[in-house]
Amino acid sequence: MKKEKQTFVDAHGEEHTMEIDPEINENPYDPEAFQINGDRMAYTDQEKYGYRLGVDVSFYQGQIDWEKVRADGCEFAIIRLGFRGYGKEGNLHVDEQYEQNFRGAKAAGLDVGVYFFAQAVNEEEAKEEARFVLKHLKGQKLDLPVVYDPEHIVGEESRTQDVTGKQFTRNAKVFCEEIEKAGYQAMIYSNMLWEAFEFDLRELKAYPIWYADYEAKPQTPYHFQIWQYTEKGQVDGIQGNVDLNIELKKK
Repeated sequence: MKKEKQTFVDAHGEEHTMEIDPEINENPYDPEAFQINGDRMAYTDQEKYGYRLGVDVSFYQGQIDWEKVRADGCEFAIIRLGFRGYGKEGNLHVDEQYEQNFRGAKAAGLDVGVYFFAQAVNEEEAKEEARFVLKHLKGQKLDLPVVYDPEHIVGEESRTQDVTGKQFTRNAKVFCEEIEKAGYQAMIYSNMLWEAFEFDLRELKAYPIWYADYEAKPQTPYHFQIWQYTEKGQVDGIQGNVDLNIELKKK
């Protein structure tokens, strides 16, 4: 059977064409049900799916007043726990604001998950990243998953610039397996370029997707749980721009 093709644009507005894999769970949402008012996204077809809004943050957002964030309509937060440096050394670091953000978001009544900015070049490093996350979670309960965020860094300093899509897929799988062995739910951060040309999503079917796309409607043909729909949100209690997300849950 001939695979269907789809055209999409990336974050720079460049157009690409991908083949849609019929073996991957399809995007079940009605694109026209996504409606935005200012920077607040809604899913208007409430028959099958409920929704809620949230933020994802790191030390770049500085000091956050989480009570104000909650009062401004955000019900969850995905907090950067740490990162691997993208230079040759590739050292592991805890986000400077992680513990403060975690405590503040929890105290304000938000549901909390964490993410790790990954720069692993092989499975062993991916496992090391997962163990680093688990060490700093210290067994704390999470309401949302632990997210693997394998970013591509452009430039001469990037240690992952020669890592293949197959290797990124193996890294993601190893990280998620290690996280789930410890009793947490794992999730993978992705975007259209990753889904079209990097990740082998057949190998990652077991894990929900946190999907990033700043177009008016989500372009992916594949299933996702959370959509990061803007990087320029404005939320009371947070200075400057912040990523905003909509989580969809089947009723």
